Amino acid sequence: MRLPRTRPRSLAGQLFAMQVVLIAAVVAGCAVFAYVSGSAQAEETAARQVRVAALAVADSPSVREAIRTPDPSAVLQPYAERVREDTGIAFVTIMDTERVRWTHPDTSQIGDTFLGNTAKALRGQTFTETYTGTLGPSIRVVTPIRDGGRIVGLVSAGITVDRVSSQVREQLGALALAAGGALALGGIGTYVINARLRRHTHGMNAAELSRLHDYHQATLHAVREGLLMLDGRRRIALINDAGRELLGLEPDTEAVGRTVDELALPAPLTGALLASESRVDELHLTADRVIVVNTRPVVGGEQRGTVVTLRDHTELQALTGELDSERGFTQALRSQAHEAANRLHTVVSLIELGRVEEAVDFATAELELAQVLTDRVVGAVEEPVLAALLLGKAAQANERGVELVLAEDSLIDDGALPPSLAQRDLVTILGNLIDNAVDAASEGPEGAEGLAESGAAVPGPRAAGGPAGRARVTVTALADERELLLRVADTGAGIGPEAADDVFRRGWSTHGAGRGLGLALVRQAAHRNGGTVELDGGPDGGARFTVRLPLGDRTAKSAAGARAKEVTA
Repeated sequence: MRLPRTRPRSLAGQLFAMQVVLIAAVVAGCAVFAYVSGSAQAEETAARQVRVAALAVADSPSVREAIRTPDPSAVLQPYAERVREDTGIAFVTIMDTERVRWTHPDTSQIGDTFLGNTAKALRGQTFTETYTGTLGPSIRVVTPIRDGGRIVGLVSAGITVDRVSSQVREQLGALALAAGGALALGGIGTYVINARLRRHTHGMNAAELSRLHDYHQATLHAVREGLLMLDGRRRIALINDAGRELLGLEPDTEAVGRTVDELALPAPLTGALLASESRVDELHLTADRVIVVNTRPVVGGEQRGTVVTLRDHTELQALTGELDSERGFTQALRSQAHEAANRLHTVVSLIELGRVEEAVDFATAELELAQVLTDRVVGAVEEPVLAALLLGKAAQANERGVELVLAEDSLIDDGALPPSLAQRDLVTILGNLIDNAVDAASEGPEGAEGLAESGAAVPGPRAAGGPAGRARVTVTALADERELLLRVADTGAGIGPEAADDVFRRGWSTHGAGRGLGLALVRQAAHRNGGTVELDGGPDGGARFTVRLPLGDRTAKSAAGARAKEVTA
């Protein structure tokens, strides 16, 4: 039969037992020490008492006069008994130099020989000893009686050991009561403290708490999500490795104990962390990442703090952007196929009508028109990802009545871009810039009214040249030994200098809620690769964005993060 496994006693119970034993040991030790010291003190007090009595009797003139009489006992016996009763000692014995007693509490002992040592007293010394006489063991003092320079007698005063022990026993009773009271008070106080400890530790024992701590530490370091705990004063109480990485904190930075304001995070993210209400799946940008923030206050009678979870949304956001680009490219190809079918029907119809030369001219013109941009892109941009992106965006822009033009000075040779420059970041930067430029160019200068409502738009003069009223986006892609330059200019309404800092902020958009993430991602990707983003007015009157990414000895990521934080601030 298997016996049931007993659960170890809780930590509070173990501490209670240990504290009770400790208090009992301390009280018992104090009691023993008090008893020993009290016994020694009682003996010392008794010896001092009988010494004073003996010296007082030996120095009394009446004692010396009585010794000169023929019958000293007649005078000395009543005197000795009065001294004994007044001082509370056991006996006062006065004797001659031959140790014959003149006085004794038991009158039958008068005239007998004194039991004890007298040699030192006969030499003129006063001494103390413990000796067993006719009254039992006693602490006695023997001193000489001098008459002039001659010793004429001896005085012995003493107190029995039993009387000293009875005094110690009386003190021991009071000491026992005090020790019992101290033990009871200590036990009650220990029980109250341990009851509170039991509530805080939920009745767990030391092994369970140790195991819980080990699991807690392992979980913090193993979980991929960032975990941040703030106390009631919005100071960091706990942060795991993933949280440090997502917030851009250096490994050697001491974060615990600091307030959220001291972390130099973007203002919207700081506001979310300091919010007293819960936040659910909020999207925020740091210098290098897109993170999803969830917060929940810890409330237990009063607000005790906040628990924050952070999820990395950077790769998902980049993949979403790539998917949108691919989806747009597919729609553009579908549209081009539809247009090609229309042109093919036109050619076939012209041939059926016998207008062969006109059919050939029409088909040749269409082929030349479609091939111009392709040849220009393929000839200037040998990076396949950028070339495919430009062709896809050109098709999308054409659908919306916007002409996408590759600048004449564009040139990216094959292998000019290092492997360390992520193609995903290139797609994020150039794709978002072209999308915004196409939106602005398609709205034209009349879009300034909508931008003005957001406090940003300033219409600019349209540059001369090009088809009148034709919306256009001009893209420059140029790579040399030092840097990659990506520049996108449009013929839209432009952006005024008062809004130049706000366009890169998440949520800034002229197209309603749920937009305004593209330019923020552009700046984030640029700074992640050690680059910069500039905004100025374009030659066609619209906005012009210029991104420069280093290609040589690229700036360390930490330096890029520092610049990104500076720009964010």
